[in-house]
Amino acid sequence: MASPADKSGPAPKNAPAHDVHATTEHGGGHGGGSAFPPFNVDTFAPQLIWLTLTFVALYVLMSKVALPRIAEVVEGRRERIQGDLDAAERLKGETEKALAAYEQAHADARAKASGIAKETRDRLAAETDKERSRVDTLINVKLAEAESSIAATKKKALASVNDIAADVAGSLVAKLLGSNPAPDEVRKALAPVGE
Repeated sequence: MASPADKSGPAPKNAPAHDVHATTEHGGGHGGGSAFPPFNVDTFAPQLIWLTLTFVALYVLMSKVALPRIAEVVEGRRERIQGDLDAAERLKGETEKALAAYEQAHADARAKASGIAKETRDRLAAETDKERSRVDTLINVKLAEAESSIAATKKKALASVNDIAADVAGSLVAKLLGSNPAPDEVRKALAPVGE
């Protein structure tokens, strides 16, 4: 690519030679012939001074203002987290105590219920035995009365059997012989030998 000096043609004869050299050395005349400011050797020392001053100012500002505030926030968060952890640990302990108390109460209630059930079973068994004994006694009394009544009925029936047998035998004799025998004679005839 051609430089701007080449486009315009040869330099006039009366133009100084250092001007052409200056334009090509400083970038061909862009922006008045100055280089990029941070790389400019003439402004390098003041830039270092300002960089140092700015760095020191920022360091002081950070160490005196920003970092203490950040440290306070971090410390506050740490204390809040530690407080939350302590509260969680305390609540965990309380929960474990409550759970142990619940389990103990549950075991006590189960034992008490078992005791009440056993006591009720024993009481009902005693009442049942007592009622069974009363019913057995009542049955024995009724059975004795029934046996006594049966024995009396049997004795009465046996006593009347002789009378019935005498009547039946008298009726048979009357039909066979045609005359009625005397009831005393029929009884004597039916009486067992030895009476």
